[in-house]
Amino acid sequence: MDAREFEPIDRSERVEPYVPPQKLRERGWRQMKKNRLALWGMVIVIVMTAAAIAGPWLAPYTYADQNLVDANAWPSSAHWFGTDSLGRDLFVRVLYGARISLSIGFAASLINFFIGVIYGGIAGLAGGRTDRMLMHIVDVLYSIPMLLYVILLMVVFKPGLVNIYIALGIAYWLNMARIVRGQILSLKQQEYVLAARSCGTSTWNVLCRHMIPNCMGPIIVTMTLSIPDAIFTEAFLSFIGLGVSAPMASWGVLASEGISSIRSFPFQLVFPAVALCLTMLGFMFLGDGLRDALDPQNQKEAGR
Repeated sequence: MDAREFEPIDRSERVEPYVPPQKLRERGWRQMKKNRLALWGMVIVIVMTAAAIAGPWLAPYTYADQNLVDANAWPSSAHWFGTDSLGRDLFVRVLYGARISLSIGFAASLINFFIGVIYGGIAGLAGGRTDRMLMHIVDVLYSIPMLLYVILLMVVFKPGLVNIYIALGIAYWLNMARIVRGQILSLKQQEYVLAARSCGTSTWNVLCRHMIPNCMGPIIVTMTLSIPDAIFTEAFLSFIGLGVSAPMASWGVLASEGISSIRSFPFQLVFPAVALCLTMLGFMFLGDGLRDALDPQNQKEAGR
């Protein structure tokens, strides 16, 4: 009989205890509350989203109502943000612009999720020649400047709200695919993945039920940070005349209309520009806070 069978167990190596998902969420929320900029970003996003949804319904005007008598009126109790050159209420038009910009940002984020996660997941899980071929395609598309890529698509599709959805959906999934592919490569050799494969689980079920849920932290952060990028891209396209066309109210359209009268009526440019900047900063602060809160190392420190 081997004498080593009776040797005491070496407990010098520390095994991390199992932490239930609810406990991880509590740790993440505690870490999130420590970041004041992230909390302010969350407040800005909630307020902007609520204003975009409910504001136009509660306003006494629509974005297209004209009153030439009140043209170029400065901010007052009747028109909180003033009016434009056609007498349209600027406050209502900013709210409509928030609805359009946020809808484009959220739509681009969802398309980014579905296309990028599936594409990157298949590339990472398949590996080998399939992985190289799929990622070469991503590298070729990634070598083209993203803004130029979207502009070329908009020139082909012609300006319009639906075409902006299509252009952003085609162009904004590349970064997500690379991130998901890297996460899948790091997870595919884990024991639970090998056990699922040894039990005969299909590749699709392994990807959707076992691997993607364990990548949700980086996925959520990437989705959140892609929203301000899409909002800015839409505003830029509308500013140069390739996005939403008049009389629809977009922050880019409002900035384009206000730039011509910036010396005489600066408020026509200031209000939509401030709304655009606040919304982008809110999503960026929220994304940075989510990145810190969903980091496993920070969650371990928060649980101590």
